[in-house]
Amino acid sequence: MRLLRHFVFGLAVAAALLFAQRLDPAQARDVVAMRGYAPGSIIVSTSQRMLYFVLPGERAVRYPVGVGKAGLAWHGHARIAQKDLRPAWTRVPGRTEVIPSGSPRNPMGAAAMGLDRGNYAIHGTNDPSSIGGYVSHGCIRMHNQDVLDLYYRARVGTPVIVLQ
Repeated sequence: MRLLRHFVFGLAVAAALLFAQRLDPAQARDVVAMRGYAPGSIIVSTSQRMLYFVLPGERAVRYPVGVGKAGLAWHGHARIAQKDLRPAWTRVPGRTEVIPSGSPRNPMGAAAMGLDRGNYAIHGTNDPSSIGGYVSHGCIRMHNQDVLDLYYRARVGTPVIVLQ
């Protein structure tokens, strides 16, 4: 009986640790008021370093993001042109330097949504500490859990508006 109690206690501790790891800031999404944008749109506020997925009823899901560094950030309109789960990464398209999908070194993270403007994407990251900063070459970085949530909400063709 004592051995069973220790086993159950061990399972409870392991479950609590696993649960605690899953409740990182990426899962602390907020639903906030959002006016002036069509439901289904993605709005990125560069100055706030937040991304909003607009819901019906003048609401939006808000996610923290990393945005472009000074001189590399952009603003304007785009659309999601493609969606990829666990994308591979190349420094320059067509080059042989590739980090395969699923690699912990892959800077694209769990998912990517390529935009129809330039070589930009909304994607996950292998460096969660970069979220909230001016850190990229123009891409929008998200926690992996958040980019997966957005991946399933947004469709190819979804409008993306990046504000200064």
